[in-house]
Amino acid sequence: MNQATEKLVLQAAFEREKQHPQRVFMTQPVNGEATDYTWGETMDQARRMAAHLNSLNLPPNSNVAMISKNCAHFVIAELAIWMAGHCTVALYPTLNADTVQYILEHSESQLVFVGKLDDWETMKAGVSDALPKIALPLAPPTDYPKWDDVIAAHEPISEEPYWPAEQRALICYTSGSTGRPKGVAHSFGSISQPAHLQGEVLNISENDRILSYLPLAHVMERALVEAGSIFQGVHIFFAEELDTFLTDLRRARPTLFISVPRLWLKFQSGVLQKFPEKKLQRLLKIPVVKNIVRKKVLDGLGLGDVRLAASGSAPIPADLIKWYDTLGLKIMEGYGMTEDFAYSHMSTNERRAPGYVGSEALGVKSRISESGEIEIWSPGLMLGYYKQPDLTAEVMTEDGYFKTGDRGVYENGLLRITGRVKELFKTSKGKYVAPVPLENLLSADSLIEQCCVAGSGRPACYAVVQLAEGLHQRFDDPDFRQETSEHLQQLLAQVNSQVEGYERLQFLAIARETWQIENDFLTPTMKIKRNVIEAAYEPLLDGWYASGEKIIWQD
Repeated sequence: MNQATEKLVLQAAFEREKQHPQRVFMTQPVNGEATDYTWGETMDQARRMAAHLNSLNLPPNSNVAMISKNCAHFVIAELAIWMAGHCTVALYPTLNADTVQYILEHSESQLVFVGKLDDWETMKAGVSDALPKIALPLAPPTDYPKWDDVIAAHEPISEEPYWPAEQRALICYTSGSTGRPKGVAHSFGSISQPAHLQGEVLNISENDRILSYLPLAHVMERALVEAGSIFQGVHIFFAEELDTFLTDLRRARPTLFISVPRLWLKFQSGVLQKFPEKKLQRLLKIPVVKNIVRKKVLDGLGLGDVRLAASGSAPIPADLIKWYDTLGLKIMEGYGMTEDFAYSHMSTNERRAPGYVGSEALGVKSRISESGEIEIWSPGLMLGYYKQPDLTAEVMTEDGYFKTGDRGVYENGLLRITGRVKELFKTSKGKYVAPVPLENLLSADSLIEQCCVAGSGRPACYAVVQLAEGLHQRFDDPDFRQETSEHLQQLLAQVNSQVEGYERLQFLAIARETWQIENDFLTPTMKIKRNVIEAAYEPLLDGWYASGEKIIWQD
């Protein structure tokens, strides 16, 4: 590590503890009431739990699992595990028992912290009875040792442990969009440099506030919210439940707001239900009322204080960014992966354009291979895939660049993602099609929440689309179907006019079932699972193609 970033995340936490013990670090809502955790309280609890972990005499740098939704004690437990010299393995709180069992066994976890969960009864079947467990304060009822009882039995460690930058700090299991999750191992160095550098570049400080609601098990939330806030001293607010999200958002009044494309689309849909698009755009063109309307809309979303908005995890339609621009909210799109700790490319106020993920972040080097694949060297580059050296070797070049699996081009110094290398499919006419650009064009429409373009071995491409939230309940309404079909026919013609002949879509099929994490159509980070979606509709394809219809409603 260079001198500017030699401070590791644990040392940054010790520094906050000494310099600002009374400053509030985290705010946790419980039954609508907010509880604050200062830096002093946070670190005292972490030190006491570290003392307990030390008393267990686990092998050095053991893997310790955490199964929990976002909450203050997720962060405190992670700090405790690090203080004790161990490595964290965070599991998504929506996994099924089979995947829970796989990750715990594959990671050889020595202990598991069980935290805030909605469906622990289903998940716990994947947790061995022999594995030691500790229940965090917001855990469902269990007979496991309770966090508060454990820390009360131990004096806090007094030292400030310093572990080498190359020591394994966490294993982040991928969301499994292409099969079994892979365990991406990161060092203290590879999680610290991105957290420090992104704060420097974006001028993030202890005056900022952020709402944590995307899964902390995911690398983006871990890097930008948790690790970043430890370095910059940002005040973290947590969301309690989906039903209280707006209340939690208004409590936080965030100055920083990170989301994923699907949620930005939901916000837009909510606005357009109150402000019809034509009326809203007309009002935004009137100088006298433009700023009043902007403020009313953003305050209504709970985003009135946001100075830095960002989108990541998946491509966001360019038209959606332009729409938010009209409201005065500039969304900075970024690009990063689990393997580089979400630190690769980012937009800034000075360097951004809809449809582009920005330029290389500070300290990052990238290039486009002869085959069109993006290759990255980042300060956040992983140690490798845990216990999978052959797979690690497959994704690294001889000179140490990570092969992202994404295709892209640089235009005016900004990177545009053009699709996944392995997502290319060939139609029966022998032409390769990249589905993501087509999906982006479709998803820009306010009626569509998500879509999947496919057509391998077929004479032409097709798309299965999921209607926007709030519209699905009208699925069987004949008038709604007629109106929606007319609109989508126009959209289909518009999209087909913008692409090459071999990329044109033969039809749009409107899915009856909703795509959810729970039914395995989406990953825990709400990306589509292509293999699951394509398999689900495969039996219907012959009939759909034979019908000759442009817009097809699933029976």
